[in-house]
Amino acid sequence: METQVTLPDSQPPNTICEVVAALRKSKLNATHLAKNWGDWIHLEDHKTVISIESMRGLTSSATIEYADGEETGKTRDAIIKAFSSLGWEGIDEDGPYPLY
Repeated sequence: METQVTLPDSQPPNTICEVVAALRKSKLNATHLAKNWGDWIHLEDHKTVISIESMRGLTSSATIEYADGEETGKTRDAIIKAFSSLGWEGIDEDGPYPLY
């Protein structure tokens, strides 16, 4: 299962460092890995990963790719809380929706 998250167009992008800091504030040990094929945020002790789109270290769109068993509960809640605290919202085929 995955969740798409994005910043509203009216807000300036966040730095990847701000996103990682918000995840850490939500009690997740997050690290950013930049690879040739894209940027990823890994969460220590979790199999869930976050694919994050970036341009020169700025980001406004990400996909949370939940591992089996982590699509509900504390891990999911902590991730959603972190993105919500930065003003991000979810997005699906019906458009944007509040994360909380």
